[in-house]
Amino acid sequence: MPFKRKSRGRSKGSKGSSTLVQCVNCGSMVPRDKAKKSTRRVSFVEPQLAKELRQKGTFLASWVDTKYYCISCAVHRGIVKVRAEDERHTRYRRRR
Repeated sequence: MPFKRKSRGRSKGSKGSSTLVQCVNCGSMVPRDKAKKSTRRVSFVEPQLAKELRQKGTFLASWVDTKYYCISCAVHRGIVKVRAEDERHTRYRRRR
């Protein structure tokens, strides 16, 4: 059966099965290598106040917030863009 993408939409290679993660938006279980990961740094302090505190020499703790989205939710939220059909099917072509 033909397939749309060379990777079949995953980044697992020849690993076998991968662990499942839960989509933050809809709650569906998605393989970790297929899910789209969104990371950002989060701080308790407002940016304006943080700028003043850093000038005084204060260390401000922050943590990395990681969220996983299924493909349909990632497209809906704009994390992944929908590509045109001619861009979608491009693959490596052999030269003769």
